[in-house]
Amino acid sequence: DDPAMTDDTIRKLSHQELKSARPSLDQLRKAKRLPVTVVCEDIRSLYNVGSIFRTSDGAGIEKLYLCGYTGHPPRPEIDKTALGSVESVPWEYRPNQFEVIRGLRGQGSRIVALEHTGRSIPYDEARYEFPLCLVLGNEVKGITDELLSLCDMAVDIPMHGLKQSLNVTVAYGIVVYHLAGLCKKIGL
Repeated sequence: DDPAMTDDTIRKLSHQELKSARPSLDQLRKAKRLPVTVVCEDIRSLYNVGSIFRTSDGAGIEKLYLCGYTGHPPRPEIDKTALGSVESVPWEYRPNQFEVIRGLRGQGSRIVALEHTGRSIPYDEARYEFPLCLVLGNEVKGITDELLSLCDMAVDIPMHGLKQSLNVTVAYGIVVYHLAGLCKKIGL
């Protein structure tokens, strides 16, 4: 023990402390999940896909759909950034994102695009209804117009600098953790 450390000192947790607090895969499979599914349309970077897995694991989303030409496991590039979360996140590869969206809507999900549109609402001002499907698009082209036409609402992240958007994984992290906070607040 460090005599300079007191009970109110901020101390970084050790790797072992973090690891011992982590739930098992079996516990995660039984745990209540966030009433949010995520559809990835044509994400080109396998590293971005891995990062989306890792963020999805942290937020505890219900399911991740990898669609179009989005890469899917097993791929070493995905594993490099996913750090094992491909095992803890329920996921499915479905080439046709339109069928996935129609199916989710038929099950009662509201479809929300994370995209800059003429009608986008700042993500922190939008009124969300759950269950919800969050749609992410290609890093350069965004969500296709055809898929946008199936969405109930579009949200975006206000930008105040030279750039008009964030990396898809960063934007996803901001919005999905906002949704997690809302769900916690309303008891979902």
